[in-house]
Amino acid sequence: MEWMAWTWPTALFFAGLAAVLAVMAALHIKYPSTPKTGVLGIETMRGDRLFISLLGSAFINLAWIGLVDAPQYGALIVCGLFALCVFRWV
Repeated sequence: MEWMAWTWPTALFFAGLAAVLAVMAALHIKYPSTPKTGVLGIETMRGDRLFISLLGSAFINLAWIGLVDAPQYGALIVCGLFALCVFRWV
């Protein structure tokens, strides 16, 4: 695997993603999710909202890299706010 650039930030990202998935699985076992209809007008479960927030965060980060000349930590804050909004209103 020498062709892959495994750095500490990359490892932390994937470890964080694995931790989020583990927490979501534990939450689903302890508190089963019920469908919720939000501003999109479709029924979403907790996992659907996680997927929407992760996909949106990827696009936010790509836009941040291409359009803004500021540190990437700003995109992290925007992604956190986006995820909060998705889990609250979608």
